[in-house]
Amino acid sequence: MSTEETRAVIAEFDRLMRAWDVDGLAALFAEEVDWDIPGDTATVPWIGKRATRAEVRAFYAEDVPKYLTPDRFAVDATLVDGALAVRTGDLRSQVQATGKWIETRFVQEFTVRDGKITRYLMHEDSWLVAQAVKP
Repeated sequence: MSTEETRAVIAEFDRLMRAWDVDGLAALFAEEVDWDIPGDTATVPWIGKRATRAEVRAFYAEDVPKYLTPDRFAVDATLVDGALAVRTGDLRSQVQATGKWIETRFVQEFTVRDGKITRYLMHEDSWLVAQAVKP
């Protein structure tokens, strides 16, 4: 994958996120994907590992709307080298069950192969996220 091709896939990911196009987002991922948002999965039900495009679609279509009200997702910088893209930013979401706000910096890692995202890793303040879920 060239750097330009990876940039194009990440730009499309951003466009689909802004439109909240769940089917488009899911189609951007490979059928088998290495997806992880590490943290306390016993407390935070929407994070953790996923292995298929269908599971990624469920994250966007079911988990996010069920648990969160997204408010802001801002990317500061995106660095791309071949198939790898890494970016930094910050997000703000409200946990529906508690009314508490999650405000955290993040780093996302993407690997793109044959025009599809094959690996996605989201680093965020998982302690803060778990605290916002607790009553």
